[in-house]
Amino acid sequence: MSLQPQKIETIPAETIRVAKAAFPKGNFCLKLRDEMGSLYQDEQFLKLFSNEGQLALAPWRLALITVLQFVEGLSDRQEAEMGRSRIDWKYLFAYKKVLVF
Repeated sequence: MSLQPQKIETIPAETIRVAKAAFPKGNFCLKLRDEMGSLYQDEQFLKLFSNEGQLALAPWRLALITVLQFVEGLSDRQEAEMGRSRIDWKYLFAYKKVLVF
């Protein structure tokens, strides 16, 4: 795997709107992103990657997912479901797709 550091994405406006409506007083994930940014930057992980090969997923996201999984006591399967279903996680990771019903 190789790494080409990328700028941390800004949170899409629709994700912000839905997350702030769902958590008007905020929560851990929203406060974490608002106060500390992403916590990690791709450049912190450069020495762990080869200069050749398939591009890696953003290591800042993978590191943060691991931290959240530990903090919330989730299995791998539960963690994957949280990434699909929780707006606060979408906010933290700046995911673009938010379904509004």
